[in-house]
Amino acid sequence: VQLVESGGGLVQAGGSLRLSCAASGRTFSGYAWGWFRQAAGKEREIVAAINWRSGSTYYADSVKGRFTISRDNAENTVSLQMNRLIPEDTAVYYCASRATIGSDLGYSVREYAYWGQGTQVTVSS
Repeated sequence: VQLVESGGGLVQAGGSLRLSCAASGRTFSGYAWGWFRQAAGKEREIVAAINWRSGSTYYADSVKGRFTISRDNAENTVSLQMNRLIPEDTAVYYCASRATIGSDLGYSVREYAYWGQGTQVTVSS
C-alpha cells in the first residue's frame, strides 16, 4: 500500500490550501482514513479523520470550523480542505489509513498502519 499526498505549499495567513491523498494497492472504500501533522520539534498529531463507509468525521479542536475532510469515491482520494490558515498550522501533513476494513475512526498515530511521505504546509504571518 502506498499513499501519496499532494497540495502542500506556502500560503499567507488567512489563505486556503487543499491536500489530497491518493492510494495505490488499496481502495479507500471500507477503511478509516486520517490526516495528521507534525510541526518542527513536536509530536505527530491528528488533524481529522473519516470513516469511508459511514462518512462520520472527527476534527481536532484546533482546526474545527476551518478544515474539512472529505472522500471522493470516483477519484479514490481523500482530501483535506484547509481554510483560514494560521501560522500555527505550519507542519508536515500526512495521510494515513487504518489496516482493517470496517475499523472505526482512529485518533492516534498507533491506530494507523499505512502512511504517506508527507507534504509541507507553511503559513506565513
